[in-house]
Amino acid sequence: MQAADILILSNGPGEVTTWVRPVVRALRQQLGDNRSLVRISVILCPCPNGTGKEAAIAKSYPEVDRVQSAEHFLSFLLKGKTAENWDWREKGVVVFLGGDQFFCVVIGKRLGYRTVVYAEWEARWHRWIDKFGVMKPEVIATAPKLYANKFTVVGDLMADVSSISELQEKDQGQKTEVVGLLPGSKSAKLIQGVPLTLAIAESIHKVRPQTRFAIPVAPTLDCSTLASFADPQQNPLIKQLGWADAQLVIPPPDSNERPFLKTSSSLSVELWQSFPAHDLLSQCCLCLTTVGANTAELGSLAVPMIVLLPTQQLDAMRAWDGLPGLLARLPGVGQGLARIINFLIIQQVLRKKRLFAWPNIWAKREIVPELLGKLEPFEVAQMALDYLEHPEKLAEMRQQLRAVRGQPGAAQKLAELVVKQLYLSN
Repeated sequence: MQAADILILSNGPGEVTTWVRPVVRALRQQLGDNRSLVRISVILCPCPNGTGKEAAIAKSYPEVDRVQSAEHFLSFLLKGKTAENWDWREKGVVVFLGGDQFFCVVIGKRLGYRTVVYAEWEARWHRWIDKFGVMKPEVIATAPKLYANKFTVVGDLMADVSSISELQEKDQGQKTEVVGLLPGSKSAKLIQGVPLTLAIAESIHKVRPQTRFAIPVAPTLDCSTLASFADPQQNPLIKQLGWADAQLVIPPPDSNERPFLKTSSSLSVELWQSFPAHDLLSQCCLCLTTVGANTAELGSLAVPMIVLLPTQQLDAMRAWDGLPGLLARLPGVGQGLARIINFLIIQQVLRKKRLFAWPNIWAKREIVPELLGKLEPFEVAQMALDYLEHPEKLAEMRQQLRAVRGQPGAAQKLAELVVKQLYLSN
């Protein structure tokens, strides 16, 4: 085979960890590790949920040869040159794994490469894309019949994430009971999420002292910043609501221990700083999490969860985007407007029974419990204890999470599509 390039387009942390990683691994398995024959490059485009560490994560994958960060994407899109002036081989394929599918069209035409798009929910630009690998047959049903031959059902890439720690899941019953706490990554969530989840953990620990607790630290945070939300001197909500406080403890450099938060009741909560934390999360028998992309990550790993949407601080969502956020930040009246906006939206959500957690949205029903309102730590702890004391309930939730995400194997199938297009390249 003539020397070729595979260019992968991606964007956010979720796509880089749950789509790019299994696909580049599958590509190397099928094409071999001869870099002079096949080179894999990753170019990132801007993402509203980006952490700034996506490039570093992609560079950590041994299957990848070159990575360009999102800050240089616009210049590449408009001018066709990378920041490091990469060379491109005559033969290649552009693979879409996140961002805007239109980027795949433009870059494919510019490089003269064939194009493959992974379409999770929707496929676009049917005329100009060479091949689509889709998650479900329903995606094909919405496309014009004229282009039906371009579509192949490959399955769900996120389901492949669960296979990474499959052995850990099988061994779970022999491991120490671990409950994960995911309070969020932004201050609007952390101000409530940190003291609330710590208070819930304290209530659980009183009944089940054998339980370990851990917080996967978001890549946008450091331990000190996270700990500041557990400090009553920096987070007035702790005293106001009587939730838990904690201090950061950093073990000696020669210790194998992780940093941890120590609450006033002497409960230690480990801080996991590895990212992505898939292997560690797979050890959890249950997680207490805020709403957001983390619910998709936990769902893909089939980790049971309780989703928390506390509303004690109704103006906490002044960080909203769009018109509501602008109104809520108006000087002098912003706080009052934020409370009104939040109150009205909460009432609408309660009335319409809207689903927030991604596994529930996928299933169109509540697989994992969503708790919305003025949450009390003791009451949430009682629900968590009921799950922990009845492992068959956790097993049922785990099975439903697996079912809604599908079976692993999508990465191999998508890689097969890419390889076929590579051989069809001029």
